[in-house]
Amino acid sequence: MTTGTSATIPAHTVLGLRAQTERLGFQEFHLVLVNTDGVGKSFPITDSTLKIGKASDNDVVIDSPTVSRNHLVIQRQGDRFLVQDLQSTNGTFIDGAQIREAYLKPGQLLELGDVQLRFQSTLTPVRIAPSVEDRLGELVGKSVPMRQIFALLKRISSTDSTLLLVGETGSGKGAAAKAIHQLSPRRDGPLVVFDCAAVSDSLIESELFGHEKGAFTGAVNQRIGCLERAHGGTLFLDEIDDLALDLQPKLLRAIEDREFRRLGASSSPIAFDSRIVAASKKDLWAETQAGRFREDLYFRLSVFTVSLPPLRDRKEDIALLVDAFSGEALWDRLPAAVRDQFMAHAWPGNVRELRNALERARHMVDIPELSSGSLLREFARDAPAGGDFLPASYGGPFKECKEGLVRQFEREYLTRLLARSKGNVAKAAREAELDRKHLYSLLHKYGLVQSDSE
Repeated sequence: MTTGTSATIPAHTVLGLRAQTERLGFQEFHLVLVNTDGVGKSFPITDSTLKIGKASDNDVVIDSPTVSRNHLVIQRQGDRFLVQDLQSTNGTFIDGAQIREAYLKPGQLLELGDVQLRFQSTLTPVRIAPSVEDRLGELVGKSVPMRQIFALLKRISSTDSTLLLVGETGSGKGAAAKAIHQLSPRRDGPLVVFDCAAVSDSLIESELFGHEKGAFTGAVNQRIGCLERAHGGTLFLDEIDDLALDLQPKLLRAIEDREFRRLGASSSPIAFDSRIVAASKKDLWAETQAGRFREDLYFRLSVFTVSLPPLRDRKEDIALLVDAFSGEALWDRLPAAVRDQFMAHAWPGNVRELRNALERARHMVDIPELSSGSLLREFARDAPAGGDFLPASYGGPFKECKEGLVRQFEREYLTRLLARSKGNVAKAAREAELDRKHLYSLLHKYGLVQSDSE
């Protein structure tokens, strides 16, 4: 068996989560032989078309009596792979079903006569030169990870491939989606934002697909959904990790087919043409492995994946962000105590929290008599309310070192928990599987709440 060669076409780019920080990776697609002689041999799909058959002029030559001279062709259509049978003698099958033409998805088994090939993807690390600019749209940063993101977003903005943004709450996923839209050929079309976490499960299907009058109780008028409103532009699906499992296949089908039906509609499906950008505060690959997110939808959304770093991992950007938010050179004019506090804080709310803190801190420039401690008390949480805890140490008595590690873990865990739940303690208690009173006591222990009423 032989294959043709050509330039690699990256199909799935990752920054941060499953690649190293400051590194990128692209996902290459392969057909891997799973039976007959040569089991495990891989045939990369590196061009827009890949012809498979027994004849020597095919890209992949399979010398088997059950394979036709020109058996099938795989055509790459953007971020999809279309398999077409070329009137072969023994047929082409995908996961046991005979096809004449069908789209191939990662993990599926492609059969040519008695020969079986698995369609797989592999992640290959690659470096990308950081942008020389320190901002892209509303995104601001001079750190290497952020400038790598700027370079990547500029490169992929001209494509129509789906994009998955991953990052903690407040890390700038919305700003990244807006930058992609503004740089794309669809910039003159609408940018429609849909927050999957802000709509109840009973209404989310109507919000996405729309509904006809009388489709359900309370549907007194026709409603145009987000997919329809985003036609010709970009649809930003925020907090996609909160989308209910039973709705995920409906969204996948709409994205795959580029058409949908409003709820209660008896007419033909409605075609839509929009770029899909999704955002998640969780690692969706880990969610798929835990059974909380559909793997097929994950692969469909993550043609490109960008992980936005939390602010605590790029504190060199704080001064630049402060000046950008204020519209002036404010950072150098802030009192040293405030600057030190900003640099020492963990920023569980990330860039969004910094923006809010700045609204209060900037007034110190004109009112120096104000106490920086009281002014920024809600952001000064490095010293816990219950006492001065020392950082974790690996020198000294075992018990003291262990207690230091436990305190360090608890504070970091609680800080991230509150960030994910957006300060909702009841929601945080459910996620952590803790009694609410016990969670409150832990939050007070580390100075993460000020009163039981919060």
